[in-house]
Amino acid sequence: MPQPPPVTYRARVVLPLAQPAIEDGAVSVFRGRIAAVGRWRDLRRTAPAQSRDLGEVVLLPGLVNAHCHLDYTDMAGALPPPKSFLDWIEGIIALKAGWSYTDFAQSWLHGAQQLINHGCTTVGDIEAVPELLPEVWEATPLRVISFLELISVRRRQRPATLIRQALQQLRALPAGRSFGALSPHALYTTNPDLLKLVRRTARQVARPITMHVAESAPEFEMFRHGRGAMFNWLRRNGRDMSDCGSRSPVQQLAALKLLGPQFLAVHVNHLAPGDAELLGNAGASVVHCPRSHAFFGHQAFPFAELRAAGVNICLGTDSLASIGKEGRRLPELDLFAELRRFAANHPDQPPAELIDLATRNAAAALGLRGKVGQLGRRACADLIAVQSTAAVPEAVNDLVQTPPKIAGVMIAGQWVNEPAG
Repeated sequence: MPQPPPVTYRARVVLPLAQPAIEDGAVSVFRGRIAAVGRWRDLRRTAPAQSRDLGEVVLLPGLVNAHCHLDYTDMAGALPPPKSFLDWIEGIIALKAGWSYTDFAQSWLHGAQQLINHGCTTVGDIEAVPELLPEVWEATPLRVISFLELISVRRRQRPATLIRQALQQLRALPAGRSFGALSPHALYTTNPDLLKLVRRTARQVARPITMHVAESAPEFEMFRHGRGAMFNWLRRNGRDMSDCGSRSPVQQLAALKLLGPQFLAVHVNHLAPGDAELLGNAGASVVHCPRSHAFFGHQAFPFAELRAAGVNICLGTDSLASIGKEGRRLPELDLFAELRRFAANHPDQPPAELIDLATRNAAAALGLRGKVGQLGRRACADLIAVQSTAAVPEAVNDLVQTPPKIAGVMIAGQWVNEPAG
């Protein structure tokens, strides 16, 4: 069956990220992938009859959200900023207990649409309700890595059984644009036996692992010193606390041999001396969620220390259950908003490098390096058009400083939101 010819899209600025920005640039798309990227005057000589001038836009890769909880989208505004991290945990447990399957499904789909509306085309999502899969995948064009959440707090929750069930769920999922992986929730909600099985399983299926790590002061105190509010709360709830009191969370993960290029650590707000080097030497990634970080009032994110150690750092949105209202307006899943918050906190960082945090770096963290998050030959044709009359470098600076006007979103070569030009 003959294949349709490629289509070449012309734009005021093309921002490939894998190479410098191109004024009066163009991108050719063929069979859902990028066929060519370059200057319009060069590509038009070989451009097919089907070419399209998008006009006054910046054409760049779709954003890549390295950490999200789509299940909780409709919980936006339901929980006020907590007095303590444990208060929030108890609040969300109570909130989830009152939700039905339909509530979670609608919430998931609302979140997926919000991401697309704000220019995100790929997301690493923590899936607490695996029964939603694969139906929710089929209801959205979004490219999704669904990390099945694993929790083993009480002794009766046998790690081998949890892993066997998760593997059965992964194997039942269809191959396609989206895929499944594993997410042991956190050190404090799992145990060493489960994490050893996760490590072994992840190597067998060749998928990334993601995990909440050193998010809060109570967690850090629990593992480093074997005391504190979280330690006491979990001990009362039947957790075996024998793994606490000698190592930081990062050191514990290193001892369990979980750190590696496939490992994505979420948050990492608290570091002991040498922790950043452990992460960097292992080739692990860290995802920071600026608005969620502000919601909890965590201590400053150790960006400079992690970067100096060579850690791949990227951005995520976290869930709307952990992002505050913007005045009276409920927040939405918006990776550009995370980028602006991060830029405000780190004004010395070059805009182009900041954009990498929500594109190329995040793609690498999710095991999709070169496939998404950049415009390059053979990469997936996932791209967004942002209205702009500015030239380089102002156009690039605007992307991290002001809310963009998304003119179009393409995933796998198909326009999801069609540009007007």
